Amino acid sequence: MTEIFVAPGGDDSGPGTRERPFATLDKARLAARAATGQVLVQLRAGTYTLAEPLELTAADSGRDGDRVVYQAHGYGTPDQEEVVLSGGRRVAVREEPGGVWAAGVGDLEPRQLYAAGRRAERASIDGLPGAAAMTCTGYTTDSPEPLRWSSPGDVEFVHRGVYPWSEARCGVAAVTAEDGTTVITMAQPGFGRALELYNSTWQGQTSRGPGLPTRIENDAAFLTLPGTFALDRSRPGGHVVRYLPRPGERPEDIVVPALETLLRVTGARDVSLRGLTFAEAGWSRPGGPEGFLHYHGSGFYEGGPVDTVSLGEGVGSVTVPRASTTIPACVVLDGVARVTVEGCRFTRLGATGLGLYDGADVTVRGCDFDTLAAGAVTVTRTLDALVEDNWIHHVGLDFPGSPGIALLGTTGCAVTRNHVAEVPHCGIVAGPGRGTRIVGNLTTGTMSALADGGGVYLSGPQGDSAGNGAVVRGNVISDTRTPYNFGLYADYGAAWVTLEDNVVERADTTAILHVSPPLEHVVYRGNFWDADPLGADAPPPGVTYEGNTTLADEAELLAATAAIRSRAGLLRPRRGMRPVSPAETAPAS
Repeated sequence: MTEIFVAPGGDDSGPGTRERPFATLDKARLAARAATGQVLVQLRAGTYTLAEPLELTAADSGRDGDRVVYQAHGYGTPDQEEVVLSGGRRVAVREEPGGVWAAGVGDLEPRQLYAAGRRAERASIDGLPGAAAMTCTGYTTDSPEPLRWSSPGDVEFVHRGVYPWSEARCGVAAVTAEDGTTVITMAQPGFGRALELYNSTWQGQTSRGPGLPTRIENDAAFLTLPGTFALDRSRPGGHVVRYLPRPGERPEDIVVPALETLLRVTGARDVSLRGLTFAEAGWSRPGGPEGFLHYHGSGFYEGGPVDTVSLGEGVGSVTVPRASTTIPACVVLDGVARVTVEGCRFTRLGATGLGLYDGADVTVRGCDFDTLAAGAVTVTRTLDALVEDNWIHHVGLDFPGSPGIALLGTTGCAVTRNHVAEVPHCGIVAGPGRGTRIVGNLTTGTMSALADGGGVYLSGPQGDSAGNGAVVRGNVISDTRTPYNFGLYADYGAAWVTLEDNVVERADTTAILHVSPPLEHVVYRGNFWDADPLGADAPPPGVTYEGNTTLADEAELLAATAAIRSRAGLLRPRRGMRPVSPAETAPAS
């Protein structure tokens, strides 16, 4: 085996040995490419601040059945070292009146800021002041308050619940006074596209466009709470971040994201990543004139045709995009095979943590995902991926429709023994696919912000027979919070799905059997609920409902499902958390 060492204080002119390590990951990558047999790249403790994304290609693959492994030194032992791959930049801070810190960031457009590793929130206000109305180009209000915004062209309107499962973001172009009225002109093409996309009828009521904002973000005039920041882009190339610090924070600890991608692995085979932390990457596109027009899950609209979809006779309809784009990931595996990501942490990221696209035989095991603007793991058009034993919590912080784990167009993929906690919408989502297995997961505290989702959500065909359909088994789904949710949710024409031996408790509704388009070849068997699913008294033709048990008494439900609970959730505990016992999924007395 060839060992290659790299350390932040190393020297790229050295041999890359334990005594004389390289300084950069790129130099270590080139040395690994030239080596033969099993290759182990040992990263010593410290932060590796990346000037550009680290790229691994087919030339960086393992050869002849051997692997190339990038790992934190001491991985898997009590002496494992802390290794951070960061796309962030520390900024020089000056103090302005009122205790606000200001820092020039050049042409960067950070949507996140971190102080000593702690996430700051964008400065905001609740809604549009005064008597406001939407127009075809923006908004009007009788309040003069928007005229006092410091940099109107950087202000962003947030529309939570424009559909119950969606949150849109549209930028402001200008604010003017006209005949005693404040006129807010919105940025294009984003606002025009929002008018095209968000149209619905519901029980006789019609809605058009995004409506009034529920929150308004990103102006220095909103800096009233410690721990908030705003970005001023009014001077091209001279952007300024302003931050109102919390007590005890130090100017030298302020970090803003500079890169959008930390690592991209393209076409590589037989590569492992172990024990690495990926941190401080961003995603600036939502701050552009296109805005962020979320539709569902990790998808957003970039223009093009929209279709009207019926929600059922006499119920209503919604317009939906014919095509959508997926939120990007800060760590990307594209077209890879036999790649393993193990024991890594993804934190303080401005988009999705890890994206797997068009690959095969990929394993994501034992990783931690937290403090993410979007979801944790997105798997698209991939064969035989395993997502196992991952702790996912506090994700979707900026884009709350993002699921903890999302599968789309996959074949033979398994999501097993994960714990997804404290997420704003669905915990685990499977779109149309084939042979999906969602087994032994624990979801707690899902659906904290948006509605119409669940702890586990499936939509569309999952195969074409019982032999290659989806199996959802042995999951525990607790505390699905917002009203209008279905803890275990087969929706929108889901077909060839078996849902068995699951536990659902403290959801608005445990499950729903009547949806549009209708369910086909869907089996609910041997599940335990604390309330009957909606439609269980008269299942539709496409649903088999048999052997399920409803136990409204919490103690009885705990006792009856102890065996299922013992096999759900993480395989091993993590630092900073304890394994969740059955008693801990019950509400506090």
